[in-house]
Amino acid sequence: MTLKVIGAGYGRTGTMSLKLALDHLGFGPCYHMVEVFKNPQAPLWWIDAAEGRPDWEKIFAGYASTVDWPNATFYKELAEAYPDAKVILTERDPEAWFKSTQATIFANDIPEDATDPWMRMVGKVVADLFDRRMHDKDRLISVYQAHNARVREVIPAQRLLVYEVSQGWAPLCAFLGVAVPEGPMPKVNSTEEFQGRLAHQIAERAQPAAEPA
Repeated sequence: MTLKVIGAGYGRTGTMSLKLALDHLGFGPCYHMVEVFKNPQAPLWWIDAAEGRPDWEKIFAGYASTVDWPNATFYKELAEAYPDAKVILTERDPEAWFKSTQATIFANDIPEDATDPWMRMVGKVVADLFDRRMHDKDRLISVYQAHNARVREVIPAQRLLVYEVSQGWAPLCAFLGVAVPEGPMPKVNSTEEFQGRLAHQIAERAQPAAEPA
């Protein structure tokens, strides 16, 4: 399986809703940060990618599309590795994006000396983009806007959809060349939903391994 769609938008721009939409439209399974939680080896693979040793075939084995971080950091490399894939840049109002990050993905600092593979991965792949100044509003918005502008420069216009999930099915389906399905566009992963899921995932990761029988 090869990637057909690459999401270039940062986290908290509707990427979970887009993941579900792509799954529904036949472009799944779609890789998202939640997949990293499911695979203990995945953080190490993304650390390798951040250090210049990506193995995209291993990371995306079994997936037809990818959105959100970690992949958004590597959208250019992925676009080159999968030249037939279409690219979707999810955006939202910068002020709303910053506020959302502070209540969810950037609520806690990322320590420089983290040893846990998950935290190391988040530091290298996400936090370093912002010089680890995760609560500096001006810095975060500046990097966010520069990223979005750079995607527009790097990806040819005919290959790129700049998209807000509030626009619904029509522009997404037109871009992907598929029929508009019945029912509304998925709208999930609100701040409250994110916080609840994160607490559950952290609790699961903290559970000791089961004793062998």
